[in-house]
Amino acid sequence: MKIIKRSLLVLLLLVVGYGLRYAWQALPIISAFGAKDLCSCVFLNGRDADDVLKQELGAGLQSLGSFDINKTDSTVTGTVFGLAKRKAIYRKGLGCTLVSELTETELRAQKVNLYAMAPVNQDTVVWPMGNIIKNRIDTGIYVTVLKDALDFAFTETDPAKPINTRAVVVVYDGQVIAERYAKGYDEYSRHMGWSMTKSITNAITGILTKDGRMKVFEPAPIPQWQNDDRKKITLHNLLQASSGLKWEENYGGPSPATNMLFKKKDMGLYAMEAPLESEPNTVFEYSSGTTNIISRLIREAIGDDDYYKFYYRELFEKIGARSMVIEPDAGGTYVGSSFSWATARDWARFGLLYLNDGMFNGQRILPEGWVAYTTTHAMAAKRGEYGAQWWLNAGTPGYSHNRTYPDVPADSFQAEGFEGQFVFVVPSKKLVVVRLGLSQTNELDMNRFVSKVIEALPR
Repeated sequence: MKIIKRSLLVLLLLVVGYGLRYAWQALPIISAFGAKDLCSCVFLNGRDADDVLKQELGAGLQSLGSFDINKTDSTVTGTVFGLAKRKAIYRKGLGCTLVSELTETELRAQKVNLYAMAPVNQDTVVWPMGNIIKNRIDTGIYVTVLKDALDFAFTETDPAKPINTRAVVVVYDGQVIAERYAKGYDEYSRHMGWSMTKSITNAITGILTKDGRMKVFEPAPIPQWQNDDRKKITLHNLLQASSGLKWEENYGGPSPATNMLFKKKDMGLYAMEAPLESEPNTVFEYSSGTTNIISRLIREAIGDDDYYKFYYRELFEKIGARSMVIEPDAGGTYVGSSFSWATARDWARFGLLYLNDGMFNGQRILPEGWVAYTTTHAMAAKRGEYGAQWWLNAGTPGYSHNRTYPDVPADSFQAEGFEGQFVFVVPSKKLVVVRLGLSQTNELDMNRFVSKVIEALPR
């Protein structure tokens, strides 16, 4: 009996120890996630704090957090049970950044050269560079069918599984043919892209490739990789999430992904430290880490004098996406995997850039052939589901019936983000569909929604 009691005591101590260790790792992530999200929603997007606390942070582990908003210095401080204090600060032109592995004073002392876009009132300019939308009812669109599709995207049918669609924009043949917003949102509201940011990173990489400043098929220029097998990893491998680096893209608790996003000053450097687990180009491992490695390489290719201007001057301004913002980590590198914001129309403009093979408003932004490269499935992605920082709908080569979206054409490709952010680009239908919202487990059936939109197009 004593042996049993001792064994049970040891087991109990192990369980308690594991629980304390897990809490020690998890609580700072909870407070950091909430502080960062609340900071961006309030100071960058102008939302009501109580609404954010209810909608974004009111369920699951996030509801354990307590947050203090200081509107004087534009900060949000988060704690869990009074512990694990984390702070996010807002800086104009940069959005919000977590204070990670440095002091707030050091973070605020960083010098950045921001880009000032030429002043334009987009409400006086015709789409796509502006917000004047032409009436497209007389172009063969099945208006009733299109309305039904949007109703499907917004109609709540199960209180236990809310859809929470906040914005939809549909662009056909270059023109907006439908858009709708949930209460409290409009065409001027920014929405977080989460992993759709990866597709922005693809675009910037393409622009730098056109300029000759990045070489896709050459080994990544990372000094700390040169003395081991990681020296074989190319930028191409990183873009296709097939680097072979050990990674875990898990957001259910402490993981390399959550540690990187919510604890680290230099996210790209943290990801660079991962060991090689498999031969490059053999295993598909979706990874925010590899994207932030690319983001760090982008910064090095541009140089700090022009870095904070480049994205805005060479991409956002040229496609009329004047609301688009990408937020940096505490080390000053844009979080190319996750932290971008834009209005629904600007996300549609971004999709339109790819629909038009890298051209926008008569100007070539991406190099010729870049979109074709982007939408070529990674050899390691056996279901044909991934290209270069864009998701694909191709299906397994020779057996396309196992597509992710079986009722959407196989040439479709998608920017996809956490909590149900989507930009669908369907070249064969001359179509871009944007859906933004807060679906905790993708309650909206995007296959049905996009296929319903397609049914409304001219036949």
